[in-house]
Amino acid sequence: MLAYLLPTPDSRLPTPDSRLPKIKMLESDKVRSSQQGKARLKQAYKDARLTQEKLAQQARVSVDTVKRLLGTKDCPHGVERWAVRNICKVLNLKPTDIVDRKDWEPQQQLPPEFEQFIQDKTHLFCGREFVFKAIENFFSKTAQGYFTVIGDAGMGKSAIAAKYVSDNPEAICFFNSRAEGMNRPELFLRKIRQQLITRYQLPDAQDADLSTLLAKVRENLSAGERLVIVVDALDEVDQEGAGNLLYLPTIVPDRVYFILTRRPYNQNEKRLRLSPSTPTEELDLRANSQQSHRDVKEYIWQLLNHPDYKQGLSQWIKKQRALSNQQFVEEIAGKSENNFMYLRCVLPAIADGFYNDKPLDELPVGLQGYYENHWQLMGMTTKPLPRDKIKIVYVICKLGRAASRKKIANYSKQDEFTVQEVLDGWAQFLQKQESYRPPRYRFYHESFRDFLNRQDIVQAAGVMLPNISAEIADNMTEGLEL
Repeated sequence: MLAYLLPTPDSRLPTPDSRLPKIKMLESDKVRSSQQGKARLKQAYKDARLTQEKLAQQARVSVDTVKRLLGTKDCPHGVERWAVRNICKVLNLKPTDIVDRKDWEPQQQLPPEFEQFIQDKTHLFCGREFVFKAIENFFSKTAQGYFTVIGDAGMGKSAIAAKYVSDNPEAICFFNSRAEGMNRPELFLRKIRQQLITRYQLPDAQDADLSTLLAKVRENLSAGERLVIVVDALDEVDQEGAGNLLYLPTIVPDRVYFILTRRPYNQNEKRLRLSPSTPTEELDLRANSQQSHRDVKEYIWQLLNHPDYKQGLSQWIKKQRALSNQQFVEEIAGKSENNFMYLRCVLPAIADGFYNDKPLDELPVGLQGYYENHWQLMGMTTKPLPRDKIKIVYVICKLGRAASRKKIANYSKQDEFTVQEVLDGWAQFLQKQESYRPPRYRFYHESFRDFLNRQDIVQAAGVMLPNISAEIADNMTEGLEL
């Protein structure tokens, strides 16, 4: 759902031909373990209660090979890739656990516009094993097809998609973002095409449609290899007409799979008509509340022990009456309604002292409750209404793209000091893009934008959304940039 805004999405990408690797990686090619990989390997064989000799025997490699990967024996040229694979198979590791990903798959780099997003979404990621097991089970029992993860806003769909891509660097990906304008079929095809051409060295494919590209890839897949394309936030796609969203193909070749994520939909909103011969499966996170609840509690425990949040959370818990850490986890998990976005907002806010004057029973319940609570705490419902600040918030919402403080002030016709007050007050909702000078800001949560457009909130705020949109359009017509 997020993608960091780039001035021109393709300007930083070399042309597909210039990014083609000169040779395809062979199993006889040699690689070296990373410093982190050496430690991971050492811990893994000890956890498996194996000696170096037994590990070498089971992996059918020499003891010297194991020692080279551990760094206890000189390794001037590296270790053959097949040997790393064999060792990983014995220890239930991935090759990228031992070898740096850029060395293991030099041709499989993430698209630059999604790299920061994936890092952000996988930071402090935990749980969701039931989702990944379901995906692997689908792959194992079908020759090809579509697997869709469904869930409400904040239930972790994008994080699941990002984690899959992070753990499976051979996957192709596209993360739709309405806020960034990264949600059109032509852009989707361009980005997917770039990745496929680079990954599989496809000749004469610069203008190929998706079905043609998939057929070409299928011809290049080696035995046991599969192509997985991850497409996040299908509900954010902006597309006219009645065809499949992003013109996803009705039939896919063998060993080609799509992993999709989307919010719950009505049947007339599905827009994914497939051939009866194309296998499909859906996993609704709302129907797996027990597993999600367990993951939520694991996430809370993780932050309770995280150096960035431990002290602040512990201090707040001590202020409550006889509240143990275990009780805190249970109570917050219940209030979260299995919503990870709620946790990502509320737990840091507690640690930062935002709720120092609030007892446990007055903390907001659910993501919408959190938004409403913060709206009130920021004084947006006081009388008289702070119309200048309200307008700034709605201008940020309606701009749809990241903008600097000065440009927000220009669009909202407010002074920069007031804009900065709003930016400070809503910092936990904002993505600050510091790669720009001056920095640009946009709302991080698509679901918060939905909240701002709720009829009751709009009416209470006394804003006229058409007027704000018209003002923004006029300013853009006059050449006012972001």
